[in-house]
Amino acid sequence: MSVATADHSGPWTLEDVLALPEDTRHRIELVGGALLVSPNPGVPHQRASSRLWALLDAAVTASGAPFEVLEAVNIVVPDGLLIPDLVVADATAAAEAGVTLSAHDIVVAIEIASPSTRVTDKKMKPALYAAAGIAHYWRLELEPAPRLYLGHLERGTYTDRLVQVGERTALTEPFPLDLDPAALRR
Repeated sequence: MSVATADHSGPWTLEDVLALPEDTRHRIELVGGALLVSPNPGVPHQRASSRLWALLDAAVTASGAPFEVLEAVNIVVPDGLLIPDLVVADATAAAEAGVTLSAHDIVVAIEIASPSTRVTDKKMKPALYAAAGIAHYWRLELEPAPRLYLGHLERGTYTDRLVQVGERTALTEPFPLDLDPAALRR
């Protein structure tokens, strides 16, 4: 972490975090006035992310839905700032965005569990995304085999449907998507 973070005292604000110099080795998120720091993802994570981005982008384009698929963007949520691995965002909001997007502009937040983020992605982030009103939270776990948890917000919490290797997503909302998680790893 940079010297700027070591010199800070007291709770962090959104403005404090956005004023930090770019850190190419860590993702720095803000939750409840505290920094949540994780190393940048490894190669297996990035390979899966790239494949998933391409499949989502093709599905969104084919459906004609007014969305855009983006990687690792700053999302302002009620309790801070999160950086999902991928998002499906309102295309107009994405075109007009600067450094951040509002949670209101996110249709799907997607996290790919890494060893350093597994607990956060499974326990903390779903609650934060749900509190922000993001309609869909998807979590991809790569080990021992790819499996995709497709969460849909219902009464303030996500109801998950697990899709494992050999199964298909067969989604119609928020756009048609039919993939087998095996496609995300060679």
